[in-house]
Amino acid sequence: MSSPGPNPSVFAAQNSGALILVVERNPVVQRLERYFLEQAGFDVEFATDGLAALARSREVRPRILVTEILVPKLDGLSLCRALKSTPETQGILVMIFSHLHAEDRATEAGADAFLLKPIDEELLIETVKRLLALRQQSAGKDLDG
Repeated sequence: MSSPGPNPSVFAAQNSGALILVVERNPVVQRLERYFLEQAGFDVEFATDGLAALARSREVRPRILVTEILVPKLDGLSLCRALKSTPETQGILVMIFSHLHAEDRATEAGADAFLLKPIDEELLIETVKRLLALRQQSAGKDLDG
């Protein structure tokens, strides 16, 4: 028998409206990501390139940044490294979402999660929720210690 996961109603209340910043080139995938994430109760913003995403991350501090690897101006791996190496943005969770089989490279860049395209609604939402739950548990431990 497995232990129960986080209480869904508690999760929804604590993460309702959490901002997710997405860097995605494909307009069809953008629409799908927006739909899936908003249906799950998240606020979603898009950036058109890595530099815009870095600037916007500094302004609004999203809970999660979802990026492809191959984005203009600053690739997703470099974007991840930049966020994770700056104290003001290192707490932003980063999910790399790509057609490239580059999970090792994403991990080396500091990504908190990697998903392989094509988009899978259930896996996307499950991964976002898992990341937020882990962050919440980690924050709780920091407060306890």
